[in-house]
Amino acid sequence: MTDQPTKQKLWGGRFTGKTDPLMHAFNQSLKYDQRMHAADIRGSIAYAKALRRVGLLTEEEEVKMTQGLDAVGREWATGQFQPAADDEDIHTANERRLSELIGSLGGKLHTGRSRNDQVATDMRLWLLGEVDDIESSLKGLVRIMVERADKERDILLPGYTHLQRGQPIRWSHFLLSHAFSFRNDLERLQQLIPRISVLPLGSGALAGNPFLIDREFLAKELGFTSLAENSMWGVGDRDFIVEFLMWSSLTMTHMSRLAEDLIVYSTAEFGFVTLSDAYSTGSSMMPQKKNPDSLELLRGKSGRIFGNMAGFVMTLKGLPSTYNKDLQEDKEPLFDTVDNISASLKIAEGVIATMEVHGEKMQQALTMDVLATDLADYLVRKGVPFRETHHVSGRAVALAEARKCQLNGLSVEDYKGLHEKFSDDVVEIFDFEASVERRSSIGGPSRKTLDRQIAVLRAALGQK
Repeated sequence: MTDQPTKQKLWGGRFTGKTDPLMHAFNQSLKYDQRMHAADIRGSIAYAKALRRVGLLTEEEEVKMTQGLDAVGREWATGQFQPAADDEDIHTANERRLSELIGSLGGKLHTGRSRNDQVATDMRLWLLGEVDDIESSLKGLVRIMVERADKERDILLPGYTHLQRGQPIRWSHFLLSHAFSFRNDLERLQQLIPRISVLPLGSGALAGNPFLIDREFLAKELGFTSLAENSMWGVGDRDFIVEFLMWSSLTMTHMSRLAEDLIVYSTAEFGFVTLSDAYSTGSSMMPQKKNPDSLELLRGKSGRIFGNMAGFVMTLKGLPSTYNKDLQEDKEPLFDTVDNISASLKIAEGVIATMEVHGEKMQQALTMDVLATDLADYLVRKGVPFRETHHVSGRAVALAEARKCQLNGLSVEDYKGLHEKFSDDVVEIFDFEASVERRSSIGGPSRKTLDRQIAVLRAALGQK
């Protein structure tokens, strides 16, 4: 490789010396950008059609070129493609192999096209395909959460703030609270798609195409919804990657919070859920352990994905206009993020679908102190200002603590001694199911409001 002149590279005509082998390896991206081989072939076939439409290829040449590109694509698909030592990237590799198959005609493919608009097109095409799969996986996660919430709405447990028991809620309400975060992620992903689906091809190196290439034809041929209206912006824009990385970071933040809740709930101290063996591992030393490694990895990968985003934004922020080689650093963080968020969504769906929920343990965790707010609300309904009822309820809690009993262990006379508005019906407050059902305003945990939440989420999934 060190003896090969630089003229064999796509940019080699200007150079007479040889490339340092270390520089060649440092510059080469084929080892990771080859995963865009199908997008690159697809873009090239469309561009060959566009060349014929402006008379730069004959019909016979276009057919031969398309057949050659299809053959290169089959070699990639079957694992038969053999990279050459001098292939810098997927574009170089495919064009080199095309010329080996169809001869000098392959050299016409790059007419009016630069790797600057080519790589930007490939990345958008590739990402659009991956986003389809990610959207499907995200819907799958929301769907299983909704299905469990619908079936398990009878289960009550304490709702927590500051990791301290606050008020009784339904298990379904907890699940749906996370599902709504993912619903918003789904909306944001769908809103991002049109900004990915912008065609750069035909922008050339930076100053556009001199051969009147029909870019609207190219956009339609490749399935883009719009095209880059400014060629300099078209080759230099990577906002669509930053947006996807930011979207992934926020989605994985939601994933991490769900994972943290379930990790806590799966401890022996809580015992609310047990993860399936399929999503757990053991200890190499302590045989009794069943570790929630799936959830811990989901929590950990959120940091990794955020790091991909932060790192690439730092690369991007100082660049001058149009294309610079720094932009080669967009691929590895994007590919890594796509791989990890795609896997994370599928793992999370599996965890939620297979975990065992222990309703009896959740019920046991409900203590009467979580009804202290209901006690205050009782007096509010009798005309006492909430600020006063809050203090009265607090004194009831203090009295119960002093007597080492629950709130329902205090007598009616005890309550009447705390405030004159208490009467015999105060005992009706000490009912967890009734407490939850009283919270029937939109957004609450009652059965009626859960029906509405489930309907909203199913509508977001395109379900009835």
